[in-house]
Amino acid sequence: MSFVVMFSVEIVRKEEINNELKDLTFDFFYWFSQFEFALKERKCLKRDGIGDNAEPDWDKFIDQNKQAFQHTDETRNLLELNPKRQKVSENSGLEWKSVGLDDCDSELCKVVRPLKTIRNNLFHGGKHGAEGWDNPKRTKELLVVGKTILDQLAGIAGFEADYTQYY
Repeated sequence: MSFVVMFSVEIVRKEEINNELKDLTFDFFYWFSQFEFALKERKCLKRDGIGDNAEPDWDKFIDQNKQAFQHTDETRNLLELNPKRQKVSENSGLEWKSVGLDDCDSELCKVVRPLKTIRNNLFHGGKHGAEGWDNPKRTKELLVVGKTILDQLAGIAGFEADYTQYY
């Protein structure tokens, strides 16, 4: 029996994903999880009561760093690439919609939401039918730009050591 994975491109068999895309996907997931580790290490938590789950609070991160944030070529590229989010449509169907940014009160919020969408789309799979998701070149571009932005955000927040775990 062949192992099938949900990937950022259509449903594909693991052995059909080229090694470059596998490596880029692993790198993105690795650095995304490292970034969330750094958020937790810096006490950027959704809840901080004894016994609460230790969940990273991206909203707190945005609030603490929105003044220091400035767009880069990569953040502008991410906004231009405009990763979509899967939504429920009529009769429990699925459709692709732009990530809502209208309620964002900062440019940093407008970058973090699509960055998190890349992660969610990769992790949850099932991207068939989505415009651009069957395009490995676009997927590669999203992964590379996303990882670079994570690096930049760690620098803005001043937690590169926790992010890279080099002390």
